[in-house]
Amino acid sequence: MKTSAKYILLTALICCLFFIPSFSSAQTRGKVEVIKDPLIDTFAARRPNLSKTIPGSDPSSTGFRVQIFFGSNRQAAYDAQAKFANEFPEVATYVSYIEPNFKVQAGDFRTRLEAQKLESELNGMFSTLFIIPTKINPPKSETPND
Repeated sequence: MKTSAKYILLTALICCLFFIPSFSSAQTRGKVEVIKDPLIDTFAARRPNLSKTIPGSDPSSTGFRVQIFFGSNRQAAYDAQAKFANEFPEVATYVSYIEPNFKVQAGDFRTRLEAQKLESELNGMFSTLFIIPTKINPPKSETPND
């Protein structure tokens, strides 16, 4: 008899602890009022056009680079960059490190065909060449400063 009384008492205690507080702390729905400057709406409406007016920003800045080195040796990466820069000083090179490897990529080409042209010129100089689709730095416009 004592065990069943304890069981009933325990069940009643659990009900009191879990179910009664949920009824007693019921919340009513509130109303949220947003107070903001009207210029925010104006700016949000003009945002898509802003990138067209900023000099040097180009929405189509995806293109291709030729990867001339990939490996874990830092000095070898910088040696490959220097070797490339001696032969093609007008083409930009980029060294990046993603643990544990270094990558050396060259060029900012808008089309794969332009990247393939450089790749064919580099065919004997570097052992592994890949054309990588990536974000590029678009060429600067050649407009005179007035």
